Amino acid sequence: MIFSRFRRWCFPPELSKYHYLYAHEFCKQFILCDLLAARANARTLVDSDVWLAICCYILRVHMPGENSNKLTSLERPGAVLPDQVLFGHSQAMAEIQTRAERICRTNVPILLFGEGGTGKESLARWIHSNSEYRAGEFVKVNCAAIPGTLLESELFGYEKGAFTGANNVKPGRVELAHRGTLFLDEIADLDLNLQSKLLHFLQDGTFSRIGDQCERKVDARLICATNKDLEAETNAGRFRQDLYYRIHVFRLKMPALRERRDDVPLLAEYFRKQFERQFEMKAEAFAPEMLEYLKNLAWAGNIRELSNGVARYVLLGPEAAIHQEIPTRRSKRVVVDAGNGEPQVTLKRLSKDAIREMEKNVILETLRANQWNRRKTAQALKISYRALIYKIQDAGLVSRRASIQRAQTIVSISIARS
Repeated sequence: MIFSRFRRWCFPPELSKYHYLYAHEFCKQFILCDLLAARANARTLVDSDVWLAICCYILRVHMPGENSNKLTSLERPGAVLPDQVLFGHSQAMAEIQTRAERICRTNVPILLFGEGGTGKESLARWIHSNSEYRAGEFVKVNCAAIPGTLLESELFGYEKGAFTGANNVKPGRVELAHRGTLFLDEIADLDLNLQSKLLHFLQDGTFSRIGDQCERKVDARLICATNKDLEAETNAGRFRQDLYYRIHVFRLKMPALRERRDDVPLLAEYFRKQFERQFEMKAEAFAPEMLEYLKNLAWAGNIRELSNGVARYVLLGPEAAIHQEIPTRRSKRVVVDAGNGEPQVTLKRLSKDAIREMEKNVILETLRANQWNRRKTAQALKISYRALIYKIQDAGLVSRRASIQRAQTIVSISIARS
């Protein structure tokens, strides 16, 4: 069944090695790497032919050619998210939006920090598009992805003959960001030697290409992002203190997705529609119970994890698990109360919690298999309908009516804000 959904996208076997390498590199940076976990799941059978079809489909959409014009602005990597999707309607993001609107029209450096996958780059692009530098380029540099020996040439460029292999003049990312925005992602991983050169550039806006004696001046907006505690990195000697204070003029902390649960339904629906256009496939709309279930998840990977899960849902259908729990290593030490030396968690309590969690997972999988039809689910589990309703409520899944009422309330608030 799954293979038939991708059969029409299969390429002939004459694909060159370059095409396969391109697909492999793209998959490593896209959601398909998460499908490996779904493949290991016994309930989701994905054979090698399906993987070939998926890769071939990616080639058709993302390789330059006749299909390149099918990508709308929402699918392009550099697209700016709509305000309603980026900021949602949670109180935490409302404060972020207020502060970002105040600072976007100035030229002071901005430091964005927060957990991975919280949308720091999306916020940086929004600030760029609403600043006086929006006519220029938004140039992103991932400081963690480029080795330190190559990062200097990427940042500042080089002249012809500056080193072995420098056959042509190459302008750096800093130069390309003139009258635009320079976004330094994962700046905490920047090499110490480069930190001093970056500090010199931030002080007077001048730099020199490798192998060039003259200085060049650049006027660019600087936005930095990190998921590490820069103050702790500075105290540990891994980050220059003077550079820290130079980029720490104005900072914004992106909240984790679990701190803005009311935005999960909005984000899930946005990603579903986006991937429908991108994959040229139709997927069923999320049921209110499913949206309520997604709101109650921990989302350790934040928005990136949610996006990848919705992509699996669109690609593989309702049988795909949107949320894949990551097994955690339990501590072998028993937590002991400091007062009387007795364990705080008893074996009886652990057994009860484990049984409750297993029961919740079984009910959830059965609900998915029956398209969230509770009567069919009760019949499949061989329990009464009333018992199933009680267990759903006990597991934290509210009734359909309550979900619809809450969804209507959210829509009303969104309409009132717009």
